[in-house]
Amino acid sequence: MENLYIAPTPSSPEVDFKFDARSLSLRGESYPENAAAFYGDIIARLKEFLATQKDISLEVNIALAYFNSSSTKMLFNLIEALSNAAEDGNQVRLNWFHDEEDDTILEFGQELSEDFPAIAFVTRAIEAS
Repeated sequence: MENLYIAPTPSSPEVDFKFDARSLSLRGESYPENAAAFYGDIIARLKEFLATQKDISLEVNIALAYFNSSSTKMLFNLIEALSNAAEDGNQVRLNWFHDEEDDTILEFGQELSEDFPAIAFVTRAIEAS
């Protein structure tokens, strides 16, 4: 499957899905005007990739400094697809990066780890700049 790269904008994150390396990354801020439209193809491509995988290890890095409520729903859908893959026997490790002073993003990551126990969640603090 062809890799997926979307350059960041002021309101949407960098998306770097290297399917061949089994490495997926989201970085930046996420408050696009239409989160469903922005994330729809990303999630569809992810599901298409995951449907063809068995017994793989997948590394996911999410480093979002800010995301709005509509992005939250789409992130939940994306992580749910990863969880389904983990429940099907794949190893999914999700590195959840957060500013060391941002309790809101840390707590959201902790809630996701509780909601999706099949995924190996690792929270990583980033020093405030």
